[in-house]
Amino acid sequence: MRTPFAVLADRVALGPRALRWGTTAALLVSVLIVVTGGVVRVTGSGLGCPTWPACDSGSLTTTPELGIHGLIEFTNRALTGVLILAVGWAILAARLQRPRRRALTRLAWSQFWLVVVNAVAGGITVQTGLNPWVVALHFVLAMALLATTTLTWHRARQSTEVVDLGSADRRLAEVLTVVTLALIAAGTAVTGSGPHSGDSAEVPRMPFDWVWVSMVHGTLAVAVLLLAIALSARLSRNPGAGVARARVRTLVIVLLAQGLVGIAQALSALPAVLVVLHLLGAALVWVGVLRVLLDVSPRLFGTVRASGGDAADGPLVSAAPGERFLRP
Repeated sequence: MRTPFAVLADRVALGPRALRWGTTAALLVSVLIVVTGGVVRVTGSGLGCPTWPACDSGSLTTTPELGIHGLIEFTNRALTGVLILAVGWAILAARLQRPRRRALTRLAWSQFWLVVVNAVAGGITVQTGLNPWVVALHFVLAMALLATTTLTWHRARQSTEVVDLGSADRRLAEVLTVVTLALIAAGTAVTGSGPHSGDSAEVPRMPFDWVWVSMVHGTLAVAVLLLAIALSARLSRNPGAGVARARVRTLVIVLLAQGLVGIAQALSALPAVLVVLHLLGAALVWVGVLRVLLDVSPRLFGTVRASGGDAADGPLVSAAPGERFLRP
């Protein structure tokens, strides 16, 4: 049985430009929803809408009785609707490409399901009274969504000519990604045990010493920075690594800026504005690391096949380090 998308694809085709705009919109809104989630937390608006999926009993939207906290929390929830529209645009544009790129369509659909899972996690967060472990899971799921929107964005723009930079560079990029994941996980522990509980009422906290977990988080941040610098130094010796080298250098700049914000937070008792900026930085660091991984390790998500067919679905042609993979 054919789906409505398949029937529509027989009659309508969209060009690469529509796909690029759709994936860009999904990526930008997925970053924005991380930032607005931070605003909810630092303003103590986590329970501004005391129920879910409605904002209050008998009302899907915020009411004057809920005040500014209800407005902030409902605005964050409403942004999920904008995200669904952006992801829907990406799905439709991916499905209506000619020739069809099945891998890209699957990636776009993965965004939708992660949006649904995130929405449910948000509801559980409210129902559990901002349990810090559930809040941490909600953030991790948001970063998973950001990973899929970044990957889809990248695949929509990836050239049919990519460069293999060698196994040592690939392994270093993979280690950089794993340590960044550990950094994000440690960040949830810092937040879960820190002063910004997410609501003005008494909210349970994680049973960690905040100073200790902050030191672990900072140590991991330094490790990520050193790994990025090491990768940049290696790529500087490879004349065919221009794009990846520029990507890593941009990441180093973002990491330095993020580190300065983190230090300023620690020295100034975590002011709300810096916490939100740090969350924005976390999203940008994660996107930057993924883009480095995708450029240094094109075999992970390659678009070139050895024997024709859909370029998005097959493995890359084997080549020596520094050589280019070309469409046959």
